[in-house]
Amino acid sequence: MVSFKHLKLIIFDLDGTLVDSSRDITNALNHAIEPYGFEPLAIEDTIKMVGEGLTRLVEKMLGENNAAIKDDVLDRFIKYYSEHLTDFTEPYPGIRETLEKIGRYKKAVISNKREYLSKKLLEELGLMRFFDIVLGSDSVSEKKPSSAPVKKVLEILKIEPNEAVIVGDSDFDIQAGKGAGVSTVAVTYGYRSKELLKNADFLIDNINQLLTLIGEKKHV
Repeated sequence: MVSFKHLKLIIFDLDGTLVDSSRDITNALNHAIEPYGFEPLAIEDTIKMVGEGLTRLVEKMLGENNAAIKDDVLDRFIKYYSEHLTDFTEPYPGIRETLEKIGRYKKAVISNKREYLSKKLLEELGLMRFFDIVLGSDSVSEKKPSSAPVKKVLEILKIEPNEAVIVGDSDFDIQAGKGAGVSTVAVTYGYRSKELLKNADFLIDNINQLLTLIGEKKHV
């Protein structure tokens, strides 16, 4: 039985967990592919591909037959996206309130988005102040689903695995957490289906349920 009795650290995924960034990512992808005659992507198309980092996102979108233009498309994507990070991106309902109420815990973000983009996004939305550390896909030698970034956060903050939990919307977050020996909580409102989240220790349908889960009921 997983216990949060000794909880000191809560690790969050970013896209699909703290914020819905799907429209801004879709807009950046469509800008990036515009010169090459591709059909514009819908938000639903993007959601199916996100999660493995920006380079892999572009690779999946282009397919193997268009590898020659990958670098140019990626450059166009990153340039546009870095300038339009929060045109439409917003925290999910209850995120700010929940972060306020768990102020006594250490908090971290581990994203497969690049570190500078993750930090810039959090800054622009006024969320950066809540977090002790933010790691991106380029912060550690391996990204999620590797446990390396989770272990790095534990090391930096001097937290034991049984004192931490990771909250995310994908199987990558679950795998990374379990590989590092931390408890796992999957949110069902993000970009992945419930079927892919079944290995998490806990499932929650909205972020406010995290408060109940970790024993902060008095704040709910």
